[in-house]
Amino acid sequence: MRMASRGMPVLAAAAAVLLATATAASATPGRGVEATTLAERTVDGTDYVLKQLHVAPGGSTGWHTHAGVLHAEVERGTLTHNAADCAVDGVYGPGDRFTEPAGGTNVHIGRNLGETTVVMKVLYVLPEGSEHAEDAENPGCDFE
Repeated sequence: MRMASRGMPVLAAAAAVLLATATAASATPGRGVEATTLAERTVDGTDYVLKQLHVAPGGSTGWHTHAGVLHAEVERGTLTHNAADCAVDGVYGPGDRFTEPAGGTNVHIGRNLGETTVVMKVLYVLPEGSEHAEDAENPGCDFE
């Protein structure tokens, strides 16, 4: 379950450490999504990747999973998050933070159902060398 919270010291501390380096933009699965990698670092077999994501109105991340944990904070807009059972398991607006657990069975999608671009910072904590996200098939929901 994803929980919105106002206090996530792990994200703030990791972001501060990671901002020492910057890299070029990269794309993520879905439509209307742009991602810029702000920092990357590998420590003791774990990749820490900080990105800023923009999800255009009507856009989505596409159905996907993560090999590691993801921590996110919405800066602008509203992100609707759906689990593999198609149910909305979170609606996140400016200042809201959420975590997505690791695991190939944790299929989910983030969608921008509003008229404002969603902007969020995302910290990926992954096994070294892992993809940031793995595409997954739509689990049978009537939306993408």
